Amino acid sequence: MNALNDINARLKDDDVLTIAGRAYRSRLLVGSGKYRDLEQTREATLAAGAEIITVAIRRVNIGQDPNSPSLLDVLPPNEFTILPNTAGCYNAKDAIYTLQMARELLGGHKLVKLEVLGDQETLFPHMPETLVAAEALVKDGFDVMVYCSDDPIQARILQEIGCVAVMPLASLIGSGMGILNPWNLSLIIEQATVPVLVDAGVGTASDAAIAMELGCDGVLMNTAIAAARDPVRMARAMKHAVLAGRDAYLAGRMPKRFAASPSSPVEGKITG
Repeated sequence: MNALNDINARLKDDDVLTIAGRAYRSRLLVGSGKYRDLEQTREATLAAGAEIITVAIRRVNIGQDPNSPSLLDVLPPNEFTILPNTAGCYNAKDAIYTLQMARELLGGHKLVKLEVLGDQETLFPHMPETLVAAEALVKDGFDVMVYCSDDPIQARILQEIGCVAVMPLASLIGSGMGILNPWNLSLIIEQATVPVLVDAGVGTASDAAIAMELGCDGVLMNTAIAAARDPVRMARAMKHAVLAGRDAYLAGRMPKRFAASPSSPVEGKITG
């Protein structure tokens, strides 16, 4: 078992996710909404092995209301990286204000997730407003991770603005439809010089594995875990799916063939 432990340790040490200069072991980022209560939120987060937890500043208490339980009571910043997000914002002005408020609440915290939505029905990213907000936030000193459409041109522009990660949707937020356009994701990954993380649409563990096999640097999810029949068990499944998908990507899959190929050598076979 010592040899196996050595191999596992080497593989783990060789591969980290770096965002805004900080290294993370886990490539699974999770949300903090939709759980039964704060205790389940913590249990699922721990089962996922997540280190970065995204928080909707407009919906989740992290100190805005001193008279109510705070998410930071169960997911303290000394244990996790809190990633404030702008869920519920439909224009650049509101998104900028929300993240400035988050920075004050978290004592100067710089790493944030920007999302500016187009409408309440699809929750699709409003890219013109997203670009305006991204540019203003980067100039204001924020490290911006940004939810965006799966458009390679938009992703490249966000990268050029100075965002530290681009986060294209796999499918609509909360839909659980999985990755609907792997080709666009591949184009974004191919040109990226910053981490690319799938954000939105993951429904089950195989979706997360596929994202990682495509070469994504990580996956962010909330509903896929929180809306599962057993959120804590699903969180654990997602953890293993992300690890498996990443290992498969790094290992390099075999080429697809239109003909069978025997798995055992044919040379020197025993004949009758």
